[in-house]
Amino acid sequence: MKLYVTRHGETEWNALEKISGITDIALAPAGIAQAQELAERCAAAGDIQRIIASPMQRAQATAGFVAERLGLPVQTDERLREWNYGSFEGQPRWTPGFPEAKAAWGCKMPDGGESVFQLVQRTYNVIDDVKRLYLDENVLLVCHGGICRVIDSYFTDMTVERFMGFFMGNCELRVYDL
Repeated sequence: MKLYVTRHGETEWNALEKISGITDIALAPAGIAQAQELAERCAAAGDIQRIIASPMQRAQATAGFVAERLGLPVQTDERLREWNYGSFEGQPRWTPGFPEAKAAWGCKMPDGGESVFQLVQRTYNVIDDVKRLYLDENVLLVCHGGICRVIDSYFTDMTVERFMGFFMGNCELRVYDL
């Protein structure tokens, strides 16, 4: 069983380097092109049998291009939505205090955001459910940068520094063996 993981295509906020956790933003034209290229790469892989995506429109649109190319439906899993960055939403990535807040694993992001621990719990639960429910299938998860970071930590031992420095490009495709 393989777990394919991708981050959605580029949005306007991605291009502007704004924090766009749970802010529901559409794909930019560049992101649409990336999603179309991703669909071709997934078709070339030849073995994806199920697509599960975040409910957020940027992930749904990306998954839609892949689903159309592969002739598969898109399942939605709320737990794949991006990290809730609280009052950092919409701010530049270099906003003072943001890197420190991301590294404070047991502390929630300010003003209603999530902690890393909360993000890890829901993401690990998705992977465990995929392993249990789709044992004989190769599954593609279409999600977000923060979720991709946590997924990578499920399969790879990471220091705090490596976890915080992890980056996955828009429509990059990674494969993990389950």
